[in-house]
Amino acid sequence: MHFNKLDLNLLVALDALLTERSISRAAERLHMSQPAMSNALARLRSYFDDPLLVQVGRKMEATPRAEALREAARDVLVRVDATITAQPRFDATQSDREFNLLVSDFTLSVIGQHLVALASRQSAKVRFRFHSQVDNPQRALERGEADMLVIPSGYCSPDHPTETLFEEEFSCVVWRESRLARQGSLSFDDYTAAGHVVVQPPGGMTFESWFMQRYGVSRRIDVTSFSFATAPSLVVGTERIATVHSRLARLAASQLPLVLLEPPMPMPRMVQAIQWHKYRTQDPGLLWLRHLLRDAAAEMDALSAR
Repeated sequence: MHFNKLDLNLLVALDALLTERSISRAAERLHMSQPAMSNALARLRSYFDDPLLVQVGRKMEATPRAEALREAARDVLVRVDATITAQPRFDATQSDREFNLLVSDFTLSVIGQHLVALASRQSAKVRFRFHSQVDNPQRALERGEADMLVIPSGYCSPDHPTETLFEEEFSCVVWRESRLARQGSLSFDDYTAAGHVVVQPPGGMTFESWFMQRYGVSRRIDVTSFSFATAPSLVVGTERIATVHSRLARLAASQLPLVLLEPPMPMPRMVQAIQWHKYRTQDPGLLWLRHLLRDAAAEMDALSAR
């Protein structure tokens, strides 16, 4: 199929080339031979009158023209996938579709088990692939690399639909044998004087910047982790504090020698949201997945209330 003398199949090759920055990897991605991919690149260069990819040392770098084309090509492919290839109905018991969800390890720890268990109870044959939280998660959505984001609402893009999944409070976690645990409560002075275990999320405002803006003081950070799920374990055997999501804190306390204490200052609740591409709002498979996520959140809260 052609449009303005451009073979639209070449857009698929262009997207793979600009993603992989390698002829061999792009060919492998599309299950093509390397000579066929080289031929596609030559045709693209001829059509756009631009080299598109140039060798710089051991890497291939995109030209300014190619960078300008990248998002446009991806947008076209996502739109085609959403409006033309989408099936009119979705039966999870018959589909082997793989859903790609971008989540934090906190989300995966507290709701992941409920999501996959619900799907199993429905005899769903679908597959789930959970991807770790990254900087600029909207890019994964735009490029079709994620079907759904499960992230704090403040990280959501204004360009795509969102839906609140659940809200979360925060708790302070300390080792059961620590002085603060024996004390039974935290004052603000206790909190600022203690060493802290913190999580550095990829991109966005950190808790440290919020705390500094709100109270004009900084915490003493002794340990920094990339993982929300392991932060509570890093206070065991120390006098440190980890300020973590309350659901995660309760889960950790059921498995480790920990005590949960109320934060000594008011903290805003976190609104955890789901977001999907605007072109896929009516995708039957994603409609099913959104419903399943809502049911998983309801089950998670029902069990935690017992």
